[in-house]
Amino acid sequence: MRGVVLPDDVERDVWVVGGRLTFEPVPGASTVASGGFLLPGLVDAHCHPGIAPGGPVTEVAEAKRLALIDRDAGVLTIRDAGSPIDYRELDDDPDMPRLIRAGRHLAPPRRYMPGLAVECTPAEFVAQAAVQARAGHGWIKIVGDWIDRGAGDLGPTYDDSTFAAAVAAAHDAGARVAVHTFSEAALPGLVAAGVDSIEHGTGLSLDLIDDLASRGTALVPTMTNILTFSDIAEKAQPKFPEYAEHMRRLQAGFPAVVRAAYEAGVPIYVGTDAGGGVAHGLAASEMLLLADAGMSPLDVLAAGSWGAREWLGLPGLEEGGLADICVYPEDPRQDLGVLKAPTRMVLRGRVIA
Repeated sequence: MRGVVLPDDVERDVWVVGGRLTFEPVPGASTVASGGFLLPGLVDAHCHPGIAPGGPVTEVAEAKRLALIDRDAGVLTIRDAGSPIDYRELDDDPDMPRLIRAGRHLAPPRRYMPGLAVECTPAEFVAQAAVQARAGHGWIKIVGDWIDRGAGDLGPTYDDSTFAAAVAAAHDAGARVAVHTFSEAALPGLVAAGVDSIEHGTGLSLDLIDDLASRGTALVPTMTNILTFSDIAEKAQPKFPEYAEHMRRLQAGFPAVVRAAYEAGVPIYVGTDAGGGVAHGLAASEMLLLADAGMSPLDVLAAGSWGAREWLGLPGLEEGGLADICVYPEDPRQDLGVLKAPTRMVLRGRVIA
């Protein structure tokens, strides 16, 4: 392959041998791309192949079908932020994006979407954090807040000491912790507990943003998901008007939250929350939303490509690195819209049709 390699911004030849990259010439190689811009494969760092529009996926083949929608849109690595189905048999499937799974969601009984989470009492929560740490690829996913129907609004799912104990148990088991949170109330205890990534984070305040930056805690904003808040609010309005208004307010203020986090130096990564209410294959659209919120095109590219790969422990386009490459006809630094239509993809060293 020949093209401008990003982020190095150098036009050069790249060879693929046995699923790895080399910059050393390989006699007899077939040319599969000439010209354009070569980018490390895109990353959707919050994606759910195990969740379909109607609810939990029940067949591994369906999880694969959903993941391939993302792959065909240029996503060559997925961090699955919680799955109700165990599809580890797809981990080494040559057609699949590289998978980094987080096991099942952890939430209290009747405080999350039906059928998705392992439902835990506070006494069970800490032990389950260790169990799910062993079920995935170095991540677990906890639900930090959800609607409290008794209160009629968002509320934390556990108290701060329980969160802290579960995070410590996951860390002791060698896993990092991703936490779902929409509200303001749950965040101080979760950040203090040392979670590794805030998923959504609509309730972040300026002081907490500074705390995230100092700790190096990541934010995966899932702005595509936040666009659905108005529909959620409309459906909830008759029964939970306070919750509905809260969701509208969180949605309206979220671009400013993302911009403040970016300006404070919080690590930000691309995630769509595909699955359920969000379609698969929207990573490029999520990147455009991040740009609209104030991130520079180069930083958006890092958030959805080489930077996200490094965060997840994967190399970029380097000597001996993994052969996961997307080729674009124009410079995505000048127009992020070109990310919606890669002209060539190589995944695990194989050309994707």
